Amino acid sequence: MYFKRKTYEKLLDWKKNYADRYAVLLEGPRRVGKSTIAEQFAKKEYKSYVLIDFAKASDNLLACFNDISDPDLFFLRLQSTTGVDLIKHKSLVIFDEVQLFPKARQAIKYLVQDGRYHYLETGSLISIKKNVSDILIPSEEMKIQVTPMDFEEFSWAAQNVNYELLRQVYDSGKALGQAVNRKLMRDLRIYMAVGGMPQAVDAYISGKNFSEIDAVKRNIIKLYEDDFKKLDNSGRLSAIYRSIPSQLARGVKKYSVSFATGNRKATKDEERIYDLIDSKTVIPAYDTTDPRVSLSSAKNFDNFKLYLADTGLFVTLMFIDRPSTENDIYEKLLSDKLPANLGYLYENMVAQMIEASGRELFYHTWSKPQSTHYYEIDFLISEGAKVNAIEVKSSGTGKHESITEFGKKYSKNLKESVVFSQKDSGR
Repeated sequence: MYFKRKTYEKLLDWKKNYADRYAVLLEGPRRVGKSTIAEQFAKKEYKSYVLIDFAKASDNLLACFNDISDPDLFFLRLQSTTGVDLIKHKSLVIFDEVQLFPKARQAIKYLVQDGRYHYLETGSLISIKKNVSDILIPSEEMKIQVTPMDFEEFSWAAQNVNYELLRQVYDSGKALGQAVNRKLMRDLRIYMAVGGMPQAVDAYISGKNFSEIDAVKRNIIKLYEDDFKKLDNSGRLSAIYRSIPSQLARGVKKYSVSFATGNRKATKDEERIYDLIDSKTVIPAYDTTDPRVSLSSAKNFDNFKLYLADTGLFVTLMFIDRPSTENDIYEKLLSDKLPANLGYLYENMVAQMIEASGRELFYHTWSKPQSTHYYEIDFLISEGAKVNAIEVKSSGTGKHESITEFGKKYSKNLKESVVFSQKDSGR
C-alpha cells in the first residue's frame, strides 16, 4: 500500500539541499503513513538503507547506541547487527518511531556531524514531555509535518477527480451547471466520509463497503485512545478528544474542557490539552484578537477551538456511540440527506485542508452592537500584508452577515472574502 504523497517532494528537497547538515524528522499522528513514505524514499533514492524500528528493535540493536563516541565502531556494530552494507554518502539510516528510544534521537547531532550517511527519523507523540525530558534535542534536525492525505492526494489515489480542473473552475469563478456540481460535491463527500488515513483510503480503493471502512477508522481511534491512556490514565484526555464533534456542533466560540469532562476545569487540564495538540491527532484554531496585525501575534491562547486532524475519523466519531456505523448512514451523508445541519463537519474538512497547506489556524469573533450575540469569521489566512476571510456553509451561500461586516470593519486589511458552500461556483 503506497500512495503518491506530497511529503516525498519535500524529502527530495531535503536530500538535495540539506541532508549533509541536517537529519530530517517526519512528524505526525500514528497511522498517517510516515514509515511507508520513509522506506519508499530510501528504496528509490539511496543505494542501501538501514531501517531501525524502535517499536520492535532487538536488545543487540539498541545496545549499539550505548556508546557513539567512536563512530567507526558504532557503524561496524550497526552493519553487523542489521546485515546491511552502508555506502558512504549513498546510504540512509532510518530511525522509525524514534520517540520510543530518545537516546537515538539525541545521537543524531554526532551522527550528522560525522557526515558519512544521511538520517531520517519518524515519530509520533514526539514533543510529549516524557519523550524529551532527559535528552538534548538536536539542532541538526529539520522537521516535516505529515498530515492525513489531503483532497488532492486522495484524488490521485482514487482517480475520481480532475484536480487541475477544480483549480481552473476556482480561478474562473464560472458556474459548472448543477449536474457537474452535484457530481463533484459527491466526490468531495466521499473524501469526507473516507478521510485521509492511508489504511482507510486503501480499504476504499480495494472496494470495501463503508461499514468495513468505518471499522478501519474505529481501530485507528482505538489506537489513539490507547495512547491517550498511557499519557493520562484518568480518561479525561480521551473525553476531551471525543467531545470535539459535539462541541463544534454547539456553535460556541471556544472549546470548553469542563463540557468535555463533566467537571470544572482541573489544574492538569491545560497540560492535557497541550498533550492532545502535541499528539497531532487534533488541530487547534486560535481566536486572533486583532486581524489588522500579524494573526499569530494577536493569538488568544484562552480562546481556541479543536478540530480532528482527519475528517474521516470525525465522521466515525460522530457515530461512535453505536457498535458500528451502517452503510445507510454513509449513503445519506454522500447524498446530503442526513437529518442534521452538518456545517461543523464541513468546517472540520476546511480546517484539515488549511492545516495540510502548512498554515496555522485562526478565527475571529467580535460582539454585535447592543447585543449578547457575536459575529464570527470561521478562518483567516494571511496573504502578504493582508488577510483572506473564509466562511463555511453546510448548504447554500445564504446569509453571510459576519463576513460582510468583517469586510466593512477591516476593509483596509482584507484582500479576499470566500464563502464555501455546496452550491455551484461563482463570484
